Amino acid sequence: MKTKTSPWAWVPTLYFAEGLPNAIVTGLSVVMYMQMGLTDTEVGLFTGWLALPWVIKPLWSPFIDLLKTKRWWVLAMQMLIGSALAGIAFSIPTAFWFQATMCLFFIIAFCSATHDVAADGFYMIELDNHNQAKYVGLRNTFYRLAIIFVNGILVSLAGVLQVVFRNQIKFSWALIFYGLAGLFLGMWLLHCRTMPKPADDAHTQRSMTEVANEIKTMFTTFFSKFKASETLCVMLFLLLYRFPEALLNTMTKTFILRPNSQGGLGLSPQEYGLANGTVGLIGLLLGGILGGYLVSRDGMKKWLWPMVCAITLPDVVYIYLSYSLNSDLFVVSSCLFVEQFGYGLGFTVLTLYMLFYSQGKFKTSHYSICTGISYLGLMLPGMVSGYMKDMLGYRTFFIIVMLCCTITFLVTAFLKIDPEFGKETLEEE
Repeated sequence: MKTKTSPWAWVPTLYFAEGLPNAIVTGLSVVMYMQMGLTDTEVGLFTGWLALPWVIKPLWSPFIDLLKTKRWWVLAMQMLIGSALAGIAFSIPTAFWFQATMCLFFIIAFCSATHDVAADGFYMIELDNHNQAKYVGLRNTFYRLAIIFVNGILVSLAGVLQVVFRNQIKFSWALIFYGLAGLFLGMWLLHCRTMPKPADDAHTQRSMTEVANEIKTMFTTFFSKFKASETLCVMLFLLLYRFPEALLNTMTKTFILRPNSQGGLGLSPQEYGLANGTVGLIGLLLGGILGGYLVSRDGMKKWLWPMVCAITLPDVVYIYLSYSLNSDLFVVSSCLFVEQFGYGLGFTVLTLYMLFYSQGKFKTSHYSICTGISYLGLMLPGMVSGYMKDMLGYRTFFIIVMLCCTITFLVTAFLKIDPEFGKETLEEE
């Protein structure tokens, strides 16, 4: 066996630590800034910028091999993230809270993107192929639990603290981030003791010039897999497949929390945490599981268009909610479950096509580039979504989003997919 330390001692907490900062930056920051008085235009623009490190991650990830070990990078990033979370808590009550928290959120995003690369690399080095497959479900489960913890439990806890401390919003959020800092630094201390030190975890002997040449070759081969016209179609697909979801991602959070007088549903943070952070996420997980099963059984080509419909058509629930303003928690939770279930089902198409396109010598690096392009497709529309919503209002904005679903259909229509693809890929994985 390649591993001596039980993976149960470090895999669950490592991937909980990987999911935590991502959910904090992309989800918790939106709720906090909205409650602290930013408009939807400002929330969409500024939180959109925070996705940049995940977009450009492929540019620096190869250099992680040159310095120190994967274990060192994991522990260093966890310590920096914990310190930055404490910095956010300290900055919230100050007069320069916005500038300071944005800077620290960006540091967390950069460290989180680096942590992703190092943690996944450590996982592959420490575990043999059998154990990598054996524990992949465990790592994914704890990553998702981190998202539930942030978007469900922490948002609800912030609402409870605001009730207890009589609507002292800044004080309540400062307490949340002090708690997060303590939790993260605690996991850092835990991993210092529990993470093994594999002999294979050593920096490479390649020079900076060799790595730079390898990066150049990696990008050249990435864009020369197909003819120019086919490559253009693939790039547009990666960039625009989730275009409607990119517009919705931030604005649905503000829509649920804004009062009726501003066109929102007016749910409390506690209700939001239950509806979006738990019920909605369960729908997302079930949709992903079903999507993987269907593709592994019949191939991706057979289920391509049903899954494209699944990722787009359920967005209509927001049109219904914006016109009815029905804030009944069961109704809102049911709508979010339907929308997130469809998203989980349809996201299978994007994930598998990225695997398909990444096949070859630089499989890991090419997959990283695919995810970076996909993140860019989320980041750019997300930055203007708040401006669109403030200009149009929630009702018209959600109608425009539904019309934009045609973009998803168009970029998918030009893909060339092997009818057998999916069956063989999933079996190998």
